[in-house]
Amino acid sequence: MGESVAKAKILIVDDEPVNIHVLSEALQGAHELRFATSGPQAMKLLDSYRPDLILLDVVMPDCDGYQTLEMIQSSPTAADIPVIFVTAMSEIDDEEKGFALGAVDYITKPISAPIVRARVRIHLQLKQQRDLLERSALIDGLTNIANRRSFDQALSRRWRAAQRQGTGIMLMLMDIDHFKQYNDHYGHGAGDDCLRQVAHALDQAFTRGEDLVARYGGEEFALILAADAARDQAARLLSVITELQIEHLHSSAAKVVTASVGAREFPRPGEMEIADALKSVDELLYQAKQAGRNRCALQLEGALGIEMIC
Repeated sequence: MGESVAKAKILIVDDEPVNIHVLSEALQGAHELRFATSGPQAMKLLDSYRPDLILLDVVMPDCDGYQTLEMIQSSPTAADIPVIFVTAMSEIDDEEKGFALGAVDYITKPISAPIVRARVRIHLQLKQQRDLLERSALIDGLTNIANRRSFDQALSRRWRAAQRQGTGIMLMLMDIDHFKQYNDHYGHGAGDDCLRQVAHALDQAFTRGEDLVARYGGEEFALILAADAARDQAARLLSVITELQIEHLHSSAAKVVTASVGAREFPRPGEMEIADALKSVDELLYQAKQAGRNRCALQLEGALGIEMIC
């Protein structure tokens, strides 16, 4: 069993302490265990503790295992956690109901420690493989940073969180200037290497908190940042690119690779739809290009007009 599986987090949900004891004895030492004695208590625990696997008793008072599984499946943060039912029931109809609701397996009572360990190991390994596939689907193959899908998911998540918490977001869209001419003159291999260098530099420069740098498409990159020090962040983005000193003799903006940027603060994300926010930032990027490239068109909250940062 790999190290990541050995350190997996497991939540055991059962209203009978003796059953919790038996299951914990079977898994003791190999995993990080947490316990809940009811469905509502389990849901509260899931707010702060994200297990890799849940062992869920079917027969519990007030809120049984099926109802608890339905709550788990409806949670945006817990729906992907695999759930194994633990039950003394063996009727086919009961098993069908559990699988229909989204359970991945059943363990029947009386509990056999070797069977518990085997079932848990199998489903943790399956989850690990699934997580690896999902992570790879969110990474851009050329630059090895977040891709457009990852950006869209992160922005939706951050947007909702900002609405709840009353915090702001800063969005930036960036295009490498005259990249077609770069490819035409230096070749597509050099163009790919340029994109990798730019992506790495951006990823290294913007790593604070939940900052995200993603390849948005082609030679375009997108950033989600905290809504503070907007001018400094815009200037830093421009300098990060020029400091790479990648030769670009066929650019009218400079003799090295540069970028045009659109950036905008959104101190109250709830007042605008995400699609409209991105459209407004894209329009700022267009204005930066129209103004001569190698600059950022920045829109600050409450400011009159657009500020150009070179």
